[in-house]
Amino acid sequence: MSRFARFVGRLHFSEGTILVLTSVLVGIGAGIGAVVFRLLIQGVEWVGYDFFPSLLPEIGKTYVIIIPALGGVLVGLLVYHFAREAKGHGVPEVMEAVAVRGGRIRPAVAIVKSLASSICIGSGGSVGREGPIVQIGSAIGSTVGQAFRLSDDRIRNLVACGAAGGIAATFNAPIAGVIFALEIILGEFSVAYFSTVVISAVSASVVGQAVFGDLPAFPIPMEYHIISVWEYTLYPILGLLAALVGIGFTRALYWSEDIFAKWKAVPEWVQPAIGGAILGILALAYPMFTSVTWERLPQIFNVGYDIIDSTLRSDLVFQTVLLLLILKVVATSLTLGSGGSGGVFAPSIFMGAMLGGAFGAVVNTIMPFDVAPPGAYALVGMAAVFAAAAHAPIAAVMILFELTGDYRIILPLMLTVVVATLISGRLMKGESIYTLKLSRRGVHLKAGRDVDILQGVFVHEVMTTEFDAVNPDMTIVDLSEYFSQIRYRGLPVIDQEGDLWGMVSIDDLEEAIGRDIPRRSTVAEIGAPLDTIELVYPDDTIGDVLVKMEPRGMGRLPVVSPANPRHLMGVIRHEDAIRAYNIAIARRTELQHRMKRLQFRESESTQVVHIPLSDKDAVVGKTIGEISSLLPADCILVSIERDSKIIIPHGTTTLQAGDRLTAFTRTSAIEELFRSLKS
Repeated sequence: MSRFARFVGRLHFSEGTILVLTSVLVGIGAGIGAVVFRLLIQGVEWVGYDFFPSLLPEIGKTYVIIIPALGGVLVGLLVYHFAREAKGHGVPEVMEAVAVRGGRIRPAVAIVKSLASSICIGSGGSVGREGPIVQIGSAIGSTVGQAFRLSDDRIRNLVACGAAGGIAATFNAPIAGVIFALEIILGEFSVAYFSTVVISAVSASVVGQAVFGDLPAFPIPMEYHIISVWEYTLYPILGLLAALVGIGFTRALYWSEDIFAKWKAVPEWVQPAIGGAILGILALAYPMFTSVTWERLPQIFNVGYDIIDSTLRSDLVFQTVLLLLILKVVATSLTLGSGGSGGVFAPSIFMGAMLGGAFGAVVNTIMPFDVAPPGAYALVGMAAVFAAAAHAPIAAVMILFELTGDYRIILPLMLTVVVATLISGRLMKGESIYTLKLSRRGVHLKAGRDVDILQGVFVHEVMTTEFDAVNPDMTIVDLSEYFSQIRYRGLPVIDQEGDLWGMVSIDDLEEAIGRDIPRRSTVAEIGAPLDTIELVYPDDTIGDVLVKMEPRGMGRLPVVSPANPRHLMGVIRHEDAIRAYNIAIARRTELQHRMKRLQFRESESTQVVHIPLSDKDAVVGKTIGEISSLLPADCILVSIERDSKIIIPHGTTTLQAGDRLTAFTRTSAIEELFRSLKS
């Protein structure tokens, strides 16, 4: 790579020329990657569901258990031994690389993700193509950027180019690819990024159209449009239902991941096979209890586009689409939760189509006015559920527009998508199906940027234990004089027994003076009692504290004991938060330096592993300093997840039962690491 970079440097290309050339190169690479990826899926599916059943006809339909299980074994081996980043739905890993690693993705990820996801999807896994192709294209973009020795910002740009190119080529949707890359991967829209991402998307789309033709993924069988103006009252209801489905799908997916993660009796690489076998049993069983039947491939397997087509044509009845909606949530949660590899876009739009079809069937039955057929509501539901899960309304609208080539129902589509996104965002507290996966690892993203810097510093590390305070009986005259002598805007109020009464601020004083209350009035008459103020606890993060400081504009908040809120342990000030920021920066910088040294020093592959601790583990109750000699050489403990909070470990940190450790180590030392912590 260094020779290649020196060769390019001797050509004396301008920066603009390099950006255009690399964008085209990444677009073509992503387009070829998308073509190869789709052909691999078709090949695996033919082997599993055409060749294998014809080879052993006596096994009947039990091949739907055997093939997903075999596919799971292969996926587990590929992911576990060659690229752990290829596990799951892919997009969060790209977002994390862009936000915290300068867009750097290992080249091997493109190859392993192609193989693992094509096997998973082709063998029947209930996942989609968008996540893998985004990760494949992004890995190509990152590799090109590193080959040219570009800056971190330019590499991130090329990662977005690869993501856009992958979407554009695999779905014949160049505009949607651009919006997806900017809205989800980068988290920002700017002219600097837009032009290169468009170039890459167009290049990839040309490659895709040359192979697959210029046709929409879902040709609409009829004209869908608003029949009656009263229908606009129905689409917000569909948006609400889509939000609930999107949230339910997200929670089910990560609940399933947690179940398999806690199942330590089964090796991690075997778990995808178990998930595939259970998926096959589910597919074999549901026709026995319903009127829904299948021939070659169960409806809940694979991407399910043929079932979506049937729903858009209004061919399926209410009971069928409702059943398939529930089964798809279960099937996708099983596939990804057990460690499969594939995207969540196809399952999301499948669920949306089923929800919209069911909703459309109901309103066509009960509404006293004419309404559009169920297929129209299915079309809108596809975008709404994806928007609710991904919190990407613009990408959802554009993707559905390009996938269908239908603009006639754009107004209700936008209305429903916005309602679904707003409700989902409020109920999920801003977390999407993509960002939640990262938050669970301790990486918190906002607009594509890492905002987790203060989540690793706790109040007890920086709080002030020596502080000024006033008593409830102090007059406002004395309080005014006291405030004039200090530089704080708020003070704790301590009663005669030494207990915390509440807080009083300069705003409280100014408001009292403005109301012309008697000068002999006391702090107790103008201050905020304990039950009306924000309290801070020693184990709160500084990020949480800053949020609590904002409403009352106070420069300090009381730190109290969790066992007794009236016991004041200290105060936390804005100055302390600044000191905490410096601590967090120093810790992260040191950690990054150590990880880079380890990466350069070790020729063999390295991995990030997650290790839960139980009360049976010998290291519980010991500090990091005490166990450091037990750990393998060059192993780094990156973070500790405790009670949904992230702790940056240092020598005095004590390990507790229920902690989830994240460590960076050599692949060959993983078993030694587990033994040192679990024995």
